[in-house]
Amino acid sequence: MSIGPRPHAMVDVRNARSWLFVPGDRGDRFAKATGGGADVVVYDLEDGVATDSKSLARANVATALREGGFACVRINSSITSFYDMDVAMLAGAPGLRAIMVPKAEDPGVLAQLHDAIGPRTAIVALIETALGLHRAYELSSVSGVARLAFGSIDFALDIGAEETALAMLHARSSLVLASRAARVAAPVDGITTRLDDLRAVEIDATSAMSLGFGGKLCIHPSQVEIVNAAFSPSEEDILRARRILSSFTHGGVQRLDGQMVDRPVAERARQILQRAGIERAPNDLGGSQCFR
Repeated sequence: MSIGPRPHAMVDVRNARSWLFVPGDRGDRFAKATGGGADVVVYDLEDGVATDSKSLARANVATALREGGFACVRINSSITSFYDMDVAMLAGAPGLRAIMVPKAEDPGVLAQLHDAIGPRTAIVALIETALGLHRAYELSSVSGVARLAFGSIDFALDIGAEETALAMLHARSSLVLASRAARVAAPVDGITTRLDDLRAVEIDATSAMSLGFGGKLCIHPSQVEIVNAAFSPSEEDILRARRILSSFTHGGVQRLDGQMVDRPVAERARQILQRAGIERAPNDLGGSQCFR
């Protein structure tokens, strides 16, 4: 059994597991998305919205954030004509938790966004191109950037590859390493497009977690519970971690259930309890409430 759902509005974006997209022009879906158990709801102004519906989407999002909604907002790319209008609408929005920036490639753009939107709003840099991956460390080092996220579909298109686990392995591992080197939270993996195959969602989420990711983007409410479970320690994991820490009281190397327990094993157990919210994580992610 895994840890239960956490109230989405209370989850720090740096610890969020599930990120559920809802098209900005579908204001009728906002309430359902909010009640779907996702750690973060993402109002989408970009790919999920047709060009002639951008203004409607922007108006819907502005109203929702002003009237009690809490969400991350994926804006349009900085190279589009919609970018400045998106940023202007979000400045000072009371319910804005984070801004997700698609096609993130230029650290200067993120720095300017941080200045424009204010220090208390997190930025999530969505890596979708070869150049973005090449600059992943620089992007994650910008003040205000809380996490990286992986746009695997667009990335595969950009490099001319199939979106297979093997083809995307280097990119995924690079994002994990860049995030750790920059001391930001573990990255968020991309979507699973197979809406009727929840087993595929589970496989993708479990694989991403094993690589060092901390969450996953979702495109349907049915995916949320599976993602939350994949990125949450099970009761068995928690019990095992407790036993390891209880036995590891004097340092050195010890034996537990036929396995070696040393400092790295004990620290891994401590991380499991931190992910479960049982132990407080050290503030080593380069961020306070102002996300650096």
